[in-house]
Amino acid sequence: MFIQSQGSPHLHNRQRSVRSVMLGVSYALVPAILVYAWLFGAGILINIVLAGGLALAFEAAFLKLRGRELAPALGDGSALLTALLLAMALPPLAPWWLVLLGVFFAIVVAKHLYGGLGYNPFNPAMIGYAVLLISFPLEMTTWPAPLADGQSLGLMGSLAYVFTGQLPAGLGADAITGATPLDNLKTQLDLGRDVAQIRSETTLFGSLGGAHWEWINLAILGGGLWLIWRRLITWHIPVAMLGTLALLALVFYVYDPTSYASPLFHLFSGAAMLGAFFIATDPVTAATSNRGKLWFGAGIGLFTFVIRSWGGYPDGVAFAVLLMNMAAPTIDYYTTPRVFGGNKGDGKS
Repeated sequence: MFIQSQGSPHLHNRQRSVRSVMLGVSYALVPAILVYAWLFGAGILINIVLAGGLALAFEAAFLKLRGRELAPALGDGSALLTALLLAMALPPLAPWWLVLLGVFFAIVVAKHLYGGLGYNPFNPAMIGYAVLLISFPLEMTTWPAPLADGQSLGLMGSLAYVFTGQLPAGLGADAITGATPLDNLKTQLDLGRDVAQIRSETTLFGSLGGAHWEWINLAILGGGLWLIWRRLITWHIPVAMLGTLALLALVFYVYDPTSYASPLFHLFSGAAMLGAFFIATDPVTAATSNRGKLWFGAGIGLFTFVIRSWGGYPDGVAFAVLLMNMAAPTIDYYTTPRVFGGNKGDGKS
């Protein structure tokens, strides 16, 4: 049995370490990253490299300040996975300082100030994302247009834009940026337009969800199913989250299809797939028992739909995950199997 000496995650498997799990989850994202770069350009790759380097630097600095050995913590892959998830959530071509701030809040505030890996009550990547979204809404809602619809900056042009904010002569920001499908839908619905009319007047919508984004989400779905097959995660949280989100979307879509998007649009737009398989399943901040995972995932699906439909943000996955992170200890208390002869909550799942 491998048990990390300093708190969770506890991995009950002789062949698996924290490092192998973290690397396995990272490998599962590679197809989605490649599709992302193919459809939207090199920005996502710059995000990943920048966030990864900053995460390792902050991790090393605060391990040193806390008097901890560098090699075990830097080598377990947790900081790099946090950086990878944050980079996937941030807009490609985000300015370098935005990535720096996001990684700082994820690694330093959400992780090390709580005691390091295993002690953080909130998902670090989602803390970094939520802080940036609340503090810098303009930068966090400036997404690149798909390469098929806009103009590509190329690798060098993307690097120049990320680090200097400068575009090539004669090229304006409108040529390389555009609204996301969720953002466009929410904005237009708030203006009193109906879903069918919105879909007919834009190329942002595809067959399943957002145009182009649906392919990224399909790749994420494939990676998530691979994680379940390899038993790096269980099916409970993804199925409960996506099932609840789809069920609620179906009910409201049937009730009023002019004001509510279809279940497929909710599943294959935004961060629903990424949240279900790669973020909500974090073993440190999620519920631990199988029954608890079902409640945990269902809560994320519920809050995601509520925020998307009536909240102030077009997606809502990050806030839904953080809200359920707060509820995870209570869920565990009421759903952890009871040890024979002990009190409720004394058992281990």
